[in-house]
Amino acid sequence: MTKKTRNKFIGVFDSGFGGLHILRSIARELPEYNYIYLGDTARAPYGTRSGEIIYDFTKQAVDFLFKNNCEIIILACNTVSCDALRRIQREYLPKKYPNKKVIGVLIPASEEAIEKTKNGRVGIIATEGTVLSGAFERELLKIQPGIKIFQKACPLLVPIIEAGEYSSKATELILKEYLSYFKNKNIDTLILGCTHYGILENKIRKIAGKKIKIISEAKIVSKKLKNYLERHKEIEIVLGKNKIINFYSTDLTNRFKTLGKKFFGKNIDVNKVVI
Repeated sequence: MTKKTRNKFIGVFDSGFGGLHILRSIARELPEYNYIYLGDTARAPYGTRSGEIIYDFTKQAVDFLFKNNCEIIILACNTVSCDALRRIQREYLPKKYPNKKVIGVLIPASEEAIEKTKNGRVGIIATEGTVLSGAFERELLKIQPGIKIFQKACPLLVPIIEAGEYSSKATELILKEYLSYFKNKNIDTLILGCTHYGILENKIRKIAGKKIKIISEAKIVSKKLKNYLERHKEIEIVLGKNKIINFYSTDLTNRFKTLGKKFFGKNIDVNKVVI
């Protein structure tokens, strides 16, 4: 194999900023690889969109990333993983990219929750769209039929985080109100079912208490990706190892730079694109 073929990227796509938290964790776990991040911030949020529109937007993102030399794409967005991933894998890839891979964040988080729970009672906090899709419930029951699942939609959290108010007292009060739903549910595991929520992990952990295991997608996806690449050497062998990370967004604002730094952990240079 020539050096020229070993220049492929790992693509990470999200409708907005939350996926940067996923990429941050992945790049820490697997720093040697090359990455491309795409945030469709011009059309975010996706949560209020129809399934067909989300599928169309995801196809456009997949096209962009594969055309920019990605070998594998992670859909670092729960809405996309719920509404579009299966169709992308079953319909779009076989037709257009039969040798490429697209994976999501929902299944790794579900698998981890099943591994961690001792009493078979799992809680989920997520956006309204993710809760209404029933996707987490479907995946959890597929892995372990009979498991008890309790979901709470938290519509205020993403706007609060994207407004930069994640450290405020009001955010803590809102979190306490949302998490009070699980008070009498006897859960021992809680999935943070939105990529944004990783920013609030420490606050959530403190409110939930030491007895409840917190499943943060950023940490889980990086670990699962490492295992995936170890099992799929045909993908790993063509990935570039130059520690390159390129960032793209469909809309550039000062807020993107501010939130991008918060989610990724350091300043990032972003290029505006049309997909």
